Amino acid sequence: MEQTMNHQKKKHLVFWIIFPIGITIITALLVFYFDLANGPWWFMLIEGIVLATFITIRILFRDKKFWVRLLTWVGFVGLTVAVLFTNKPTIERKSIIYHSGKIEKTEVLQLNQGKVQGYYNKDKSVEMYGGIPYAQAERWKEPKEYTWDNVIDGKYFGPRSMQKDNPAILNSLIDIYAAKGWHPDYKMQPLQNVSENSLYLNIWKPNTTDTNLPILVYIHGGSLTTGSSSSDDINGETFAKHGVIMITIQYRLGVFGYLAHPDLKAEALEETGHATTGNYGLLDQAFALKWVHDNASNFGGDENNITIAGESAGSSSVSALCVSPLATGLFKRAIGESSSLVIKKAPHTYRTEKQAYETYAKILKEFNCKDINALRKVPAEKLVNTQYANSGMMMDGYALVEDPYQTYLNGNSNEEALLNGYNVKEADAFVIPNFLFQPTNASNILSRLKMYFDDEYGQKIYDLYKDKIKKDAFSAFNEIISVYWFIMPHHSWSNAALNEGKDVYRYQFTKENKFHGTYHAGEIIYAYGNIDKVGHDWAYDKSDKDLSNIMVNYWTNFIKTGNPNGEGLPEWSKYTSSTDGVQELGKTVGKFDDKYLQLYALLDQYLDKIIAE
Repeated sequence: MEQTMNHQKKKHLVFWIIFPIGITIITALLVFYFDLANGPWWFMLIEGIVLATFITIRILFRDKKFWVRLLTWVGFVGLTVAVLFTNKPTIERKSIIYHSGKIEKTEVLQLNQGKVQGYYNKDKSVEMYGGIPYAQAERWKEPKEYTWDNVIDGKYFGPRSMQKDNPAILNSLIDIYAAKGWHPDYKMQPLQNVSENSLYLNIWKPNTTDTNLPILVYIHGGSLTTGSSSSDDINGETFAKHGVIMITIQYRLGVFGYLAHPDLKAEALEETGHATTGNYGLLDQAFALKWVHDNASNFGGDENNITIAGESAGSSSVSALCVSPLATGLFKRAIGESSSLVIKKAPHTYRTEKQAYETYAKILKEFNCKDINALRKVPAEKLVNTQYANSGMMMDGYALVEDPYQTYLNGNSNEEALLNGYNVKEADAFVIPNFLFQPTNASNILSRLKMYFDDEYGQKIYDLYKDKIKKDAFSAFNEIISVYWFIMPHHSWSNAALNEGKDVYRYQFTKENKFHGTYHAGEIIYAYGNIDKVGHDWAYDKSDKDLSNIMVNYWTNFIKTGNPNGEGLPEWSKYTSSTDGVQELGKTVGKFDDKYLQLYALLDQYLDKIIAE
């Protein structure tokens, strides 16, 4: 009897030690999960009830038979799995007035195509018009003009173009990686709706009776496969407060925006007289630019003072519009951030006709379609999940009549002045995940350089960087790839524009912070004045806000006059030669020497070699 009681006491002791520890671990994991999943808060409440019920029953049944105790675990695990799988961000329309307080309507805006109801921002200094349809488009056809009879409510952005969304947990983990720490907020982060009908634009304009205001047309990035014109990073309120009408546009993405095939080219020739394929997203951008040009006077803008801007794939698109005959005369200046096609061989967002057609053949096979007509019948929700990326423009003879680099050599680019640049850690977020479990080090860096280039130039680049490699091979490798993919294309673009006699202003963004820092896209919130809108206030201090103020003024001055300089700003001198320095935008703001000149020379030789081969 005594032995049984001692055994029972030991069981109770073990239970009251192990069970609380286990429940604490489970609770911590669930709390972490629900933050990462960005789902509705009430799912966490439901799971809390499930967990509390389980704890109560498990304590009450602690002396029951094994199979009874097992049933409590089975019930808890089953209900928890059901809650976890059901928990996901909601799909919602996104409001253009989400940063404003009181909702107050503007006068109705009359456009060439119809009327739009706008809204004021909080202090009524800015008028905002969201979700304006600038065109309609059938799948893999040129965009066409769209008109409407009723007054469009400009309260909401239009839906995003069709694209695959990462799981919310993956996005959260990426944010944790970028922030180098966990900063929970337990706020629901709904996903904006998507649609194949997505050719919309948004306008932020100063609340003024002034006319002939400068206009900025912004093209979002996302590898030509993702992204949205409604991103908090590119909210146009700040620029409107600085006297610039800012317009963000959407365009078709991925398989919907850049699929290519000779049959499509023949179809287009027959229907429109334009033999084009593979550049539907670019056609959308050019159409939107013409729409803005033709409507400029309706919202107080100057059709003769339009600047185009973009980041990443948006910047590649800007460089494409700088050489496209479809954009000739539709804009005056260009701003390119962190990507360019103006180089002997573009490293991304550009492909040959042969590569594009090969991708098309793979997609036909993937969806078991015999021709383009069959592929057109595949639902958009299914087609968007193709495993083959359509993330490159191509020379089609209509939107792009020759390689962009060649157009500059021929002196036929469209812009009058160029402001462009890059961040110091552009490639880190792309390269590091590729070698997540085998980071680059002194032992493997040479083989990796030969993999990215070839044996000859991998060795030459290794020899050039050998001192840096001895100190920090990991950072040296990331720097080399950043130069190859992003920095050198801007060096090439700057020189190409300079050789045409154009004013060029070139920058390097070096400001670190507690979130995105100088990774790819890290400069956007600074340049467009949206540090206070992105939900990461903890990551930025006064120095970040001061730099943002400088960059916003640089950008707006350039948009207005073609020169970023102005009263109270550090001087930004023009780029004058291929060995000239670059304007640093960081803790210090001013000109510094370009430290990549020797690497540029090697990479230029490498490009000549692979082109010849």
